[in-house]
Amino acid sequence: MTSKLFWSCLLVLSIGLGCKESSSDVDPTPTEVPVNPGTPAYGNVTISTDKAAYAPGSEVTITVDFSKLPANAKIRYKYLNQVVSEAAVTASTWTWKAPATDFRGYLAEVFSTANDTETIHATIGVDVSSDWVKFPRYGFVSKFPQLNNAEVNAVTTNLNRHHINGIQFYDWHNKHHMPLPMNGSAPASTWKDIINRDIYFNTVEKYINSAHGFNMKAMQYNLIYGAWDNAEADGVSREWFVYKDNTRTNRDFHPLGAPFLSNIYLLDPSNTGWQQYLINQNKKVYQALAFDGFHMDQLGNRGTTYKYDGSALNLASTFKPFINAVKAEAPNKYAVLNAVAQYGQQGIAESNADFLYTEVWSPFDTYNDLANLIKQNNTLSNNTKNTVLAAYVNYDLSKNAGFFNTPSVLMTNAVIFAFGGSHLELGEHMLANEYFPNSNLVMKQDLKNAMVNYYDFLVAYQNILRDGGTFNNVTLSSTDGKMSIANWPASTGAVAAIGKQVGTNQVIHLINFKNAKTQNWRDNTGIQTAPLQVKDSKLTFTATGTVKKVWCASPDNIGGASRSLNFAQNGNSVSFTLPELQYWSMIVVEY
Repeated sequence: MTSKLFWSCLLVLSIGLGCKESSSDVDPTPTEVPVNPGTPAYGNVTISTDKAAYAPGSEVTITVDFSKLPANAKIRYKYLNQVVSEAAVTASTWTWKAPATDFRGYLAEVFSTANDTETIHATIGVDVSSDWVKFPRYGFVSKFPQLNNAEVNAVTTNLNRHHINGIQFYDWHNKHHMPLPMNGSAPASTWKDIINRDIYFNTVEKYINSAHGFNMKAMQYNLIYGAWDNAEADGVSREWFVYKDNTRTNRDFHPLGAPFLSNIYLLDPSNTGWQQYLINQNKKVYQALAFDGFHMDQLGNRGTTYKYDGSALNLASTFKPFINAVKAEAPNKYAVLNAVAQYGQQGIAESNADFLYTEVWSPFDTYNDLANLIKQNNTLSNNTKNTVLAAYVNYDLSKNAGFFNTPSVLMTNAVIFAFGGSHLELGEHMLANEYFPNSNLVMKQDLKNAMVNYYDFLVAYQNILRDGGTFNNVTLSSTDGKMSIANWPASTGAVAAIGKQVGTNQVIHLINFKNAKTQNWRDNTGIQTAPLQVKDSKLTFTATGTVKKVWCASPDNIGGASRSLNFAQNGNSVSFTLPELQYWSMIVVEY
């Protein structure tokens, strides 16, 4: 929850729109069903893996729709554009031993050859990483009514097909200052969250167990400084609160009306008494539920605030000591803190947080702003922590039942992924609102299919996208006039080129804004249009040495499979033909 959440929820509730689970929070379809995990990423052949990520040297189980494959079908595993191994496909399920090298992404391609023509039938990414925070791909769950195992597994199976390796359990708890209610020495079987929803302990537990079965981490969500009304009766000291004056007369709080069960009062995260209190509450949580860590939230910039003793309190400066105290008490648990509109991110980046997370609000409204946020986070963490962006696309549309605008989502993801970030957006439904249970918008089938492709691509090429490197400008031009290319930042009417030096390779991302209707990534009313595809564009690149190979890949074409390109080099001038560009294509020049 952010400060924007509480105010917008009150507004939404007052005008009868869907900010809570009620008759107004409905989908335009009869029931909310996640995308079929068997939805093919490419072609008409389904393919899946048994986990979201794998330890080096472990067994990867792959399942494919064998009945739709020709008799001579094969599987090959590629690291970037290099074939690692290849085998015949003789059954619907088989295993592949993951290579021993840690933190690498692979693409598995099911293909066949006839009359010297190769056909790729299915592709899927494989992440071989011993720790998820190196390449975090974050999802969420937000609804915890009484659910059976099949209903829970439908959600996590879908997240697994998108290789989501960490799940934020949003608003799973009871009181913010006492997240897990107890009946004597045992956890309660059910409780209310702050908006008066019923939360079932066994549903939370089922989700955690199901996530672990797919090698996903489960993160318990809570504010770092929230207390309900009458928290002092639960042992919260008045000396820990945040005040709006230096006479400790007025506590800082969010006023919340019905159906909320309480106001939210703020505590000082740097106060060691409060730190220890919440740490002890978390210990009770971890004893009862096998959460893997703490997803911490805040409410953004609160203006002028004071401590109990009357001294000024800079809330942003309290985040680092709070995170470090939490990590010191539970070093085997993960920790991440939401930087609301980047508030306090510098201290968070310097702390022991495991990766960086930014909830994007104004003034960060353009595609260029998304890129700058990721680059800024890289700088703040000395390129040691990757970024997840919570960025709510088609935000205004989410006030009513309807559909996501596919181009809005794909263009936003193309930018976030190309710059090395990932996007918190997938859970029981796709996210369009800071109140995660809001499921008013659903995906059309074209977006469901595309999302599988984009997440396969994010995994397969993570060592180019998210594993270091230096952004640079490149000299690239179209010699046949099919596209106008301009170095980033993006501009409507042109194809934006993003250069990045990764090792000895020059990577060039092309994102197609040729006929874009807006440069605002949130695209509140869904006006963004699908880019016109550019096919067989002749390009010239200025190289810095002798080129060994040029290859390309795109999540928009043949399941993200890489293709080597014919090229000619004359001095520093390298010419080649790009097969197609829809939303996003990646070119790699190897020296």
